[in-house]
Amino acid sequence: MTSQPSTLAQLAADLAASRVSSRELVTGCLARISSVTGEGSRTFLKVYGEQALATADFYDRMRQQGARLSRYAGIPVSVKDLFDVAGDTTLAGSTVLKGAPAADQDATVVARLKAAGLIVIGRTNMTEFAFSGLGINPHYGTPLNPWDRATGRIPGGSSSGAAVSITDAMAFGALGTDTGGSCRIPAAMCGIVGFKPTASRVPLTGTYPLSGSLDSIGPLANSVACCAALDAILAAQSPFENPPQVPGADLAANDLRLGVLTNYVTDDLDKAVADGFERALRALKGAGARLTELALPELGELPHINRNGGLSAAESYAHHRARLAKDGSRYDPRVSVRILRGSKQDAADYIELCNIRTDFIERVAKRIRKFDAVLMPTTPVTAPALSDLAPDEAYVRINALVLRNPSIVNFLDGCAISIPCQEPGTAPVGLSLFGLRNTDRQLLSAAAAVEAIVATGA
Repeated sequence: MTSQPSTLAQLAADLAASRVSSRELVTGCLARISSVTGEGSRTFLKVYGEQALATADFYDRMRQQGARLSRYAGIPVSVKDLFDVAGDTTLAGSTVLKGAPAADQDATVVARLKAAGLIVIGRTNMTEFAFSGLGINPHYGTPLNPWDRATGRIPGGSSSGAAVSITDAMAFGALGTDTGGSCRIPAAMCGIVGFKPTASRVPLTGTYPLSGSLDSIGPLANSVACCAALDAILAAQSPFENPPQVPGADLAANDLRLGVLTNYVTDDLDKAVADGFERALRALKGAGARLTELALPELGELPHINRNGGLSAAESYAHHRARLAKDGSRYDPRVSVRILRGSKQDAADYIELCNIRTDFIERVAKRIRKFDAVLMPTTPVTAPALSDLAPDEAYVRINALVLRNPSIVNFLDGCAISIPCQEPGTAPVGLSLFGLRNTDRQLLSAAAAVEAIVATGA
């Protein structure tokens, strides 16, 4: 992990002032990707080296000629192997799709990144078909978490390569997906920022599906401001301008109302997560934030609601069942067993589940709509060692635990962000802020204020 992570705003200013060229940015990323001592070979499934350098040279020439360019033109970003890139087959972290037709056009979100001048440097590794929160991939290897690489810890998933591409400065923004926490979990475990928008804000066209009801597309990056900037591009909205935040500023002046969840999400926290969460709350309280403890008894219903795999199992099974019947042995068995849970649900079960979700959202919304954001630990545990997950029992148990907190927001059809909150020098811990559907910019503003305080600690 780089000691001073670069933000998009810093890079844009450096490019505009000719302190750095786009070619230099791309060359640096490519060097880190290809380093034999790094994680590039496990982080990227394909690298667009020649195309990235050619595009960088184009933007450098345009700047030298005084052309007006997009603010972020020439900055390298990565995209998860779930998105179509014209001319490539989208493998979704699997070997099952090898030989499938190549995409004839870019996914909408990839096209929007390119239109904004961002350079796609490569496709990142992921859990097969995005169906796990741990980030383990038996087909292409698992990129190791930048924290304690000597032990060999998981990066979190499913957007595993997306997170590591940021921590190791192999890209300066990453495109991921989030169906039950897949942007926020690896962000929390790797010590960066990950944002899950309201699902309908960002089009899924050209994205390999997991669960149409829950899938959302979001960015991972080095700061809230970076994620907000990328989200504006992905959602085709006006640029997001964060309110000016000064470390140590008085949050009371911002009139932020923050709910602090006290049940369900705080069960079974490991000590590092509990310490990081309490550290964040102390810092916020000391800065003048209005914190209100909040219990949501409805959350206790979720294990029963999702006892047969929930919407993700039902909808992924509908998509995969023909291929599973033909090529099931080629799937990661830890993924296929989760998909096959959907076979235990019939049409009536699915319709009932959709109706239960609607009622659940209405009941919870009444309790939390008065808050600008609700706070909780992103995950109950820090990144475990890859070796600890070798037994299937451990994998199943820890995967369910890691998904427990972030998946709440997907079921609520809300928006959420994870920001680092650990003591410097300790294992990464994520602080999650979440809100209701279509409160994304309100949430991002709150997160920018919280980030400035939590970064300074208590």
